[in-house]
Amino acid sequence: MRRMAIDIKDEFDERAAEELQKEMEQNEIQPDADTVETQDGEEPIAGEEEEESEEDDKAAKKAKKGRFKADRKQDALNEKINELEDKVKRQMAEFDNFRKRTDKEKNAMFETGARSVIEKILPVVDNFERGLASVPDEEKGTPFAEGMEMIYKQLIGELEKMEVKPIPAVGEEFDPNLHNAVMQVKSDEYEPGVIAQELQKGYTYRGSVVRHSMVAVVP
Repeated sequence: MRRMAIDIKDEFDERAAEELQKEMEQNEIQPDADTVETQDGEEPIAGEEEEESEEDDKAAKKAKKGRFKADRKQDALNEKINELEDKVKRQMAEFDNFRKRTDKEKNAMFETGARSVIEKILPVVDNFERGLASVPDEEKGTPFAEGMEMIYKQLIGELEKMEVKPIPAVGEEFDPNLHNAVMQVKSDEYEPGVIAQELQKGYTYRGSVVRHSMVAVVP
């Protein structure tokens, strides 16, 4: 009888152990979805999604900040370029004005120097004309007289090349801008206000009076 009881107890223990094992297998704790690493083909873990989203936001903000800095740097560079271009344009304009002013001053100095030389040559021309006018008729064909005439013509020719021209006087109406009236003379040939005599020839240089003509005018 005792043996039978022991066998029944053993059988009961085996069944209880099997049922407990089955219950444990059925009630086995499944891993938390938030703590399991994702495998190929599995759903992403919520925690990692949040971390990736934060990292993407940080990367986007960093990229936006970098673009903003690049835009500011480009704007500053463009502003500097415009400033330099404006400075170069002003300097070029100033240099052009300086060049024009220098050319004008140089031309004025040349004109002043040329007028000074011409004024000094004109008395020599006057002396040539007086000397030729005083040559007697019997000596006008001599080599000396002809040589003086040739030198005089050469001198007048050079003055003409320099645009030095004599001022018309006798028979012309008196012009205070061209003539200097030093006396009055009566004349049956000319009307009042007309030049009857030329006492000293006047000249112009490039349209400007170098020396006024000294004349006698009919009153």
